[in-house]
Amino acid sequence: MPPFQDTPSKRAIAFGRQEWNGAFGDLGTDLPLLAGMILTAKLDAASVLILFGIMQILTGLLYRIPMPVQPLKAMATLVISQHLSSNILFGGGIAIGLTMGILTFSGALDLLAKWIALPVVRGLQLGLAMQLSLLALKDYTARDGLTGYALALVAFLLILLLQRRAYPAALFALGLGVLYAIFVSPDSARLTLDALTPSLSLPKPYTPTLNDIAQGFLLLALPQIALSIGNSILATARAAQDLFPDAALNVRRIGLSYAAMNLFAPLFSGVPVCHGVGGLAGHYAFGARTAGSVIIYGGFYVLLGLLFSGSFEVLLHAFPMPLLGVMLLFEAVALSRVALALDREHDLGITALTALIVLGLPYGFLVGLLLGSLAYYALKS
Repeated sequence: MPPFQDTPSKRAIAFGRQEWNGAFGDLGTDLPLLAGMILTAKLDAASVLILFGIMQILTGLLYRIPMPVQPLKAMATLVISQHLSSNILFGGGIAIGLTMGILTFSGALDLLAKWIALPVVRGLQLGLAMQLSLLALKDYTARDGLTGYALALVAFLLILLLQRRAYPAALFALGLGVLYAIFVSPDSARLTLDALTPSLSLPKPYTPTLNDIAQGFLLLALPQIALSIGNSILATARAAQDLFPDAALNVRRIGLSYAAMNLFAPLFSGVPVCHGVGGLAGHYAFGARTAGSVIIYGGFYVLLGLLFSGSFEVLLHAFPMPLLGVMLLFEAVALSRVALALDREHDLGITALTALIVLGLPYGFLVGLLLGSLAYYALKS
């Protein structure tokens, strides 16, 4: 489909069938990470869902293309795997918002955009894809024994079939999980009529402390910032320019919205978020061509948080984690395909080196960014 010819401020926002199809193209990434953080860090589901939905809607209105909002993947992976607290998570969100704001306003982000080579960016993406795969297989899919493996296999085949037919496969997989939670899960007895009755909930404010921000910076923001620069900023800007060349997107603009979201969302107990090339590709692949898809997607979360957050928490405990693992595994595969998209600038050796550093070393994203870049320029010279 040819790119839009109107200016970004006048770009039409549609809500047709293509936008509805694209709206849930990112569900397989977001839901497992949101669910994992809510359960592990004992977050308030209403706050997480409402703020996540609001960020989607505001981003759609700002960019007017299917530019989605995603949980910060490195942060989410660390919180889930290391069982970190909500205060550290919120403090980490504010810390990374401040860091990205400083980098953007100082002009350092533009310099980094010129300095960080594409093979290193791809390596950071590939390393994250490998981490997500391990999280999906070890923490999610392996639960519930043989029953979990059987359900995972059914979900895998269902998603594979529906993706080939360009249907929002994650939405159907979610429906399968809900049916399992209601009729099969050992926790289904908790799904009473009262538990599933709508009730109004609002976000809960959070007041950060310097200790929360300091711990969040060391434990979460430092590992995340390198990935965010490479994936959320540079790779997203590149993909948006390729898909929507008239959208007037640049690194600075994306950096500012990234910083603003993370300075705002944690103050109301929302999880740290970013833009992401995988999400943009996911919405686009299922047919989305305007901001309508992310506005629909955001409205789904706002409605869920406002009226059904209590039901969501009850359902979450009964929902089959192996199915979430399969959804996350498909996202990891999609991200690895983006990372391995070869072009003239790409050096597979640098990408592989960076990915292995990300996977195997403490602060792997930061160390991978530095060592991968040094190796790239050493070979280039």
